[in-house]
Amino acid sequence: MSKRLSKHINALNAMKKYPVELFYKGNLALLDRPKVSIVGTRRPSTYTRQFTYMLARSLAKRGVCIVSGAAMGVDTIAHTGAGEENTIAVMATGLDIRYPVLNRQMIETIEQKGLILSQFNDGFRATGWSFVVRNELVVALGDILIVTEADLNSGSMRSVEYALKMGKDIFVLSQRIDESLGTNMLLNEGKATVISDVENFVSRFGEVGSEEMVKDDFFYFCQASPTFDATVSKYGDRIYEAELEGLVTIHNGIVRLS
Repeated sequence: MSKRLSKHINALNAMKKYPVELFYKGNLALLDRPKVSIVGTRRPSTYTRQFTYMLARSLAKRGVCIVSGAAMGVDTIAHTGAGEENTIAVMATGLDIRYPVLNRQMIETIEQKGLILSQFNDGFRATGWSFVVRNELVVALGDILIVTEADLNSGSMRSVEYALKMGKDIFVLSQRIDESLGTNMLLNEGKATVISDVENFVSRFGEVGSEEMVKDDFFYFCQASPTFDATVSKYGDRIYEAELEGLVTIHNGIVRLS
């Protein structure tokens, strides 16, 4: 049974109209983490599959939550690459309907370990316009939008339109000239930035923390390599405990994740 979300999500203020209702299953704490939206074609190339997975996995290791729409193709790869506990799936149906059917098991796991959201009450079945509504919510939740592969006039390109209206930065994979015509057009028009090196791109979200370190406010604070004094001022003895546990190092007055 889905629950009605009463918490206000500031990121959704960027939408044309804040959702009248939101329903959820799962871990609402994911809403407080840095978030990246990843979308793309339902029929990705082998190259796109590989690098979508790599991007999602590398971002999740840095505490970033991946947002996508649980569709076949790029969406599925993004969710699984991040790991269900590091992902938010936005649905075009009521949350009692796990669609598409082929992704039923993945969606159920996200319900248990991650978070699923919908603007539609239980019993609502997907329609053409509900996917459009879903796409706007996916884009709004992310701090940025990544489109790994897209054709012209595709649903992913409509997501790009939302991102442009919201003032979101858009990133795309480098692709061959005759492939992913939608993302290549965005590059040609100067509307997107190319990702040509995954590790260089994800490094903007900080370092890979120890697997033992909880991804909480302290973790994200340390991602920015703060000064020791600033960390002590904000978190007190927590910094000493983290150093003793080998979770952070302190060098020349700077705190870094180990």
